[in-house]
Amino acid sequence: MKDLSGKTALLTGASGGLGRYIASALAERGMNLSLAAYPGEGLESLKDTVTQKGGRVLILVANLRHGSELRRLVEQTNQEFGRIDVLVNNAGLEYTAAYHELAEENIPDIIGVNLEAPMLLTRLVLPAMLERRCGHIVNMSSLAGKSGPAFQEPYAATKAGLIAFTASLRATYRGTGVSASVICPGFVEAGIYAKLKRDTGCAAPALLGTSPPEPVARAVVRAIEHDLPEVIVNPLPVRPLFATATLFPRVGEFLIRQTGAHKFFGRVAEALKSRRRGG
Repeated sequence: MKDLSGKTALLTGASGGLGRYIASALAERGMNLSLAAYPGEGLESLKDTVTQKGGRVLILVANLRHGSELRRLVEQTNQEFGRIDVLVNNAGLEYTAAYHELAEENIPDIIGVNLEAPMLLTRLVLPAMLERRCGHIVNMSSLAGKSGPAFQEPYAATKAGLIAFTASLRATYRGTGVSASVICPGFVEAGIYAKLKRDTGCAAPALLGTSPPEPVARAVVRAIEHDLPEVIVNPLPVRPLFATATLFPRVGEFLIRQTGAHKFFGRVAEALKSRRRGG
C-alpha cells in the first residue's frame, strides 16, 4: 500500500505506550485514524496531538475482551470514514510472574487481549478489504514471541501466536490485494518495558539494549507501505541468534540465556511479587 494519504486506520491500544507514537506516525502519512483504547487512558489528548497533523480522528473507548465491543469498533469506524484500510492490532497485556503463581483469570485476560481480539478484529475487517482488493493488517508482536523468556509464558505464547497468525494470513490472501505484517520489537522505552522499569527499577540487559519508540512506529509505516512480512526492531542484530535457535535449539537456548533476558524477567517477577505483598 504505497500511498496512505486519505486512507483510514483502526488502531487498538492507541493511547498507551507505543500506541501514541504509531498514531502520530500514521497521521504524518495523512491517514484518518480511529483510535481505540480502554476508558481513561488519555485518548482526548492524543486526539488533539494527531489532529494537529491534519488527519481526521475518531475516538473510541472499548474493552477488547468483549466481542460486541469489537464489532462496535468496526461499525463506528465504517460509519465515520466509510472504510477501514489498515488495522493495527497494538493493544497488549503483560503479567510477569512464575507461571504457577499466576491467578487463573490472568491467563484468559492476556490471551483475550493479545491474541483473540486481534484475530476477531481481523476477521471483521477482512470481507470489505477483500471486496475492495486493498487492505493491510499489522500485528504488534515482540521478541518474546521468538525467544520465550522466563516468567513470560502467557505473554510470549500470545506474541508467538501473532507471528504465526500473520504468516498464515499472508499465505491465505496472497494475490488478493490484502496482506499482513508483524512487528517484533525488543525492549522499547515506552509501553510495557517502560512501565516495568518504572515499577521495579530493573533495566534491560546490556546485551539486548533498548529502542526508542519512534523507530517502532516507523517500522509499522514501512511494513504497510512495502508489504514487509516481519520487522524486528532492536538496537543489536538478533536475527542470527534466532536463526541459530531454529537450526540448533539447544545451542539457541544457551545463547538466549546468555543475553540475560531470563534473569531480567526473574528480577522483575521478584520485585513485583514483593510489591504485591507490600514489601
